Amino acid sequence: MSEKNPRPGTGGERRVPYGDRTGNESIVYFTRDLSASGLRRAYEQVSAHIGGRVAVKLHTGEQHGPNIIPRPWVAELLESDLPDATIVETNSYYAGDRDSTEKHRRTLEVNGWTFAPVDIMDEEGAAPFPVEGGKWFDEVHMGSHLADYDSLLVLTHFKGHTKGGFGGSAKNIGIGCADGKIGKREIHTTPGSDDMWDISNEEFMERMMESAKAVCDHFGDKIAFVNVMRNMSVSCDCEGTAAEPVVTPNVGILASTDILAIDQACVDLVYAMGEEDRYALVERMETRHGLRQLSYMKELGMGNWRYVLVDLDNGGARILPEDAVAHVTPFEG
Repeated sequence: MSEKNPRPGTGGERRVPYGDRTGNESIVYFTRDLSASGLRRAYEQVSAHIGGRVAVKLHTGEQHGPNIIPRPWVAELLESDLPDATIVETNSYYAGDRDSTEKHRRTLEVNGWTFAPVDIMDEEGAAPFPVEGGKWFDEVHMGSHLADYDSLLVLTHFKGHTKGGFGGSAKNIGIGCADGKIGKREIHTTPGSDDMWDISNEEFMERMMESAKAVCDHFGDKIAFVNVMRNMSVSCDCEGTAAEPVVTPNVGILASTDILAIDQACVDLVYAMGEEDRYALVERMETRHGLRQLSYMKELGMGNWRYVLVDLDNGGARILPEDAVAHVTPFEG
């Protein structure tokens, strides 16, 4: 682990307006169709390089969690488009229903993830993955089985998060591929500290993004991202039935091959809502300095925070980011 000093004033409590962003644009596909068919259509836009031995990284949740991506949607996607794919997860850092492989498998069964193989990637330990250009890490430890796959579909339930402010594609792999005993400790805890959660705010965001970069760099162009903006509590799916009630409206499903663009687009869609609709989730993102995820991905060269939002429901029409929510009327509540 490197011992470089953090830079002050990185502004993780402030969203950078679209007009103030510079650089190239990436394509982000969007559908309002919150259903299995909508999920399949979104995935098909970004599926070109997904092949070989395919891993699907999603958050399978704590027992009886109410807000995870519906299992029938995932089952239809795998059956129709990815029949040989494997769902991948790692054990949790905190004590709970997923902090050991045995308990994790029991939770998978309770939650109905029984229609496809599930690889708990740190079942046999951890493996170091290099971080190029990181401030905090030279390497991060992932579940060792991550190296067994040729390509990765990052299938994410976009929502809030108690520590991260929000959980998008980057958190899904930055935390979700790190193994439960070493990698997650590297991200969450200062070496030698007795407090497993002592790293917070912008340092935590930066560590998490460097971990996500290690995963992206490993797969190169053989990685794609789908974010489902549905049942967006301010709580993560790791809180299970204790999650805060959902008060943010559903939006739709986004897909991209650019991890920064897709997470940035989801954040922009939240900010484009009316004040009453966006308040809870924006407050969660800003008070946790979660927007540092986006600016740090930009600094790390992980993608573009400017994008073309392509409306799959209207012939591929372009939606301007500042007008996005005016076009959003989900098919499903």
